[in-house]
Amino acid sequence: MHTNEHSAQVEKFIVPIGPQHPALKEPGHFEFSVDGEIVTDATVRLGYAHRGIEKATEARNWVQDLYLLERICGICSHAHATVYTLGVEQLAGVSAPPRAQAIRVLIAELERMHSHLLWLGVAAHEAGFETLFMYTWRDRETVMDILEALAGNRVHYSANVLGGVKFDISEAQAEVIRHALDFLEPRIHHYLDVVTTDEMFLRRTRGIGVMSAEAAEQLGVVGPTARASGVARDIRTEAPYAAYAEYPVHIVMETTGDLEARFVVRVKELFECCRLIRAVLDKLPEGPLKSRMPRKIKAGETISRIEAPRGELFYFMRSNGTDKPDRIRVRTPTICNMASVLTLAIGHHLADIPMILAGVDPCFSCNDRMAIITPNGKEHEHWTWEDLRQHGIKYYQDVKVTK
Repeated sequence: MHTNEHSAQVEKFIVPIGPQHPALKEPGHFEFSVDGEIVTDATVRLGYAHRGIEKATEARNWVQDLYLLERICGICSHAHATVYTLGVEQLAGVSAPPRAQAIRVLIAELERMHSHLLWLGVAAHEAGFETLFMYTWRDRETVMDILEALAGNRVHYSANVLGGVKFDISEAQAEVIRHALDFLEPRIHHYLDVVTTDEMFLRRTRGIGVMSAEAAEQLGVVGPTARASGVARDIRTEAPYAAYAEYPVHIVMETTGDLEARFVVRVKELFECCRLIRAVLDKLPEGPLKSRMPRKIKAGETISRIEAPRGELFYFMRSNGTDKPDRIRVRTPTICNMASVLTLAIGHHLADIPMILAGVDPCFSCNDRMAIITPNGKEHEHWTWEDLRQHGIKYYQDVKVTK
């Protein structure tokens, strides 16, 4: 019996998603091997949103880098600014005043509410639940209005400065925030009821993308994704920073580890945000808003980490004793959680993939900061910022000539 070599080969049908795709708000390229409608393998190619931010920090001083790093991500801009300022202050041996630290916590919890409401709307959109999408984004405006009233900006608040914060909170502003929370809390109760009782929505979430606590530990997931699988991982309690030691956090956890649990954890965290914000407003310490910071930071290196809305945000910083950093390296929660998406996708229907991806609240803008491309047969070259600048100028000159 003759064997046909071609027919003996195992053929795979691959469904690509991205880099541009209606299910993705940012560029990412996924490839899913399928057997009928069931996913059998998954890969991802990241790095489309590289902007060279880490390299750019080396050509700017410590103050300028604060505003550059804040723009790694719009949704968690305060998180990036806070972890950076805490690290620089640690290198300089300076502590921000207690009132400034408390205001940092207040803005962080407002930003967490903003992020979770935005995510809830996007995830509902992926499930085809457009009404929930519109309701949550309407209520998200309430949080953004508060942040605009405090900082003058709706997205990049720029609340932090090295050594403290740049604005205070008056009693009148505190009362406005309390009224906003009184309006939002009944709405949050409604959303919790929807994500746990709506029959059509539960078909897209209950029992989908189940990740056990053991799997969560092995994959190294962080943030609400880990807490939905029963893993008590929260930097605010493990290593309290800013003023979290004075305002302890009650960790919100679920144990089922499916998509429904990830929704429940984030919605319940909104209640915890409200509680923490009220606690800060009720016990806001008196005192100055800023400590003196040196222009040049003494040589040394440190790590800084905080609990961003998506999970642990980790910075490594090294100073060479000048007014500019020698190296800054950023590890965001998305890179920690992305492996779980590829693992959980296998065995599920292709239609479940957008919801499984949305379940970790990915941020490609946070994740993608630079790309290293090494031509075949050549060693990697280290370019300075000026080398990159000249390369860009030459590239566009060549493009202009060809046109």
